[in-house]
Amino acid sequence: MAMMSAHPAPAPSRAVQGILCIEVAMLLFVAQDAVMKGLLATYPVWPLLFARSVVAVLVLVPLIAWLGGPHRLRSALWPLHLARAFLFAAGFSMFYAAFPFMGLAEVSTIFYSAPLFTALMAALFLGERIGAHRAVALVAGFAGVVIAMNPMGGQFSWVAVLPFACAVTYAASQIIARHIGERESTLTVGFYTLSFSGVMILPAGWLVAQVVPIVPETAHLRWGLPATGWAELARLGGLGAIGMVAYTLASRAYQVAPASLVAPFDYTYLPFAVVLGYLVWAEIPTPATLTGMALIIGAGLYIGWRELRAARRGDAIPVTVEATFAPGNPLPPQMPGEERAP
Repeated sequence: MAMMSAHPAPAPSRAVQGILCIEVAMLLFVAQDAVMKGLLATYPVWPLLFARSVVAVLVLVPLIAWLGGPHRLRSALWPLHLARAFLFAAGFSMFYAAFPFMGLAEVSTIFYSAPLFTALMAALFLGERIGAHRAVALVAGFAGVVIAMNPMGGQFSWVAVLPFACAVTYAASQIIARHIGERESTLTVGFYTLSFSGVMILPAGWLVAQVVPIVPETAHLRWGLPATGWAELARLGGLGAIGMVAYTLASRAYQVAPASLVAPFDYTYLPFAVVLGYLVWAEIPTPATLTGMALIIGAGLYIGWRELRAARRGDAIPVTVEATFAPGNPLPPQMPGEERAP
């Protein structure tokens, strides 16, 4: 989900366009993760993540070179970009490593605690105020995370810690992007995040494969590269293409319409994941997952609504993030006055 800020009311046509863009983006993000889940039956997770980065870089490099202006391929802030890429690569390696063991809705629900961690980290590291109402919402949201993970239940698996850790690392990467702020454009931050994480993912995968015992249940963590036939390349390229179209549409949504309008639709990823998980794999979320999902969505929306009210009063510290909280999305925070490239 994106935190909210005050904007003039958009024209109806732009509002509709923003909502349509974010909804199609959420559908594509879910489709991307469903394709990833399906491919993990054949491929290790590492080349799949690497392929997504390669496709993104092939798109972003010519786009940045063509647009010029604030967008650049060389940056003096590369240490911050490197730190963000490390968090991004580590987090989503864990997120997708959980796929063979958990349902799509279960993994995604736990990941969607990331906005809660972002708000908490913003208070701890950026000095942003929480206040009593937001504190209550955070407690409710984190209670939803605990319920969704169901640590006291007989079905609990320590694999549930993986998407939880991904939420923490993703939130931390957004705080770093907030620290970078207006010194870099959105495209530049996205380019460095995806290119650096792509470089890191293959050696990291080799290291994990040396440590984790590879049995049938963990076959997706093995070290290996797919055959280089055209069919395999098409599958990997298609995975990356879906992600890039989703990133572009999400970016477009926040460009044409205010975050306060677009942000609530970020959470439609979760019901989409429930429906797709049921249709493709006959996955039925547990009552604990659905209860946790409701609390997490409610807490995130309430925090965003409170920030919108505070921004309208003019007494709020600038919001931490205006970026889509969809799994695997590298979009950094959008700073006040910045428009994302289409």
